[in-house]
Amino acid sequence: MLPASNRLRRSDDFRRAVRSGRRAGRRAVVLHLLVRDGRADDAAAEPARVGFVVNKAVGNAVLRNRVHRRLRAVLATRLPELPAGSLTVVRALPSSGAASYDELAADVDGALKRLLTP
Repeated sequence: MLPASNRLRRSDDFRRAVRSGRRAGRRAVVLHLLVRDGRADDAAAEPARVGFVVNKAVGNAVLRNRVHRRLRAVLATRLPELPAGSLTVVRALPSSGAASYDELAADVDGALKRLLTP
């Protein structure tokens, strides 16, 4: 489970991350990462925040909730890798409904690796 301070909740934050952030896609997920510009001490004081988008194309409510829980668990272990003050949106693609936890983790790792390398 993600700590409350690491959850992305406001629609404005989702919109900013998706529109202004860098994007990396894999088979089951697309990650949007926005590293905030500004004073270094402000960004360092804020934790990295993560939000999830799992729409009806993934499947029924039971399947969407399962994908959401799996993605949340994957990202909870990757929080230390994310830059302080960054906004990350994880969008599940329809193929994520059939993906196992390990496949989702591999897709998230591949996308994060691409986003975090300059």
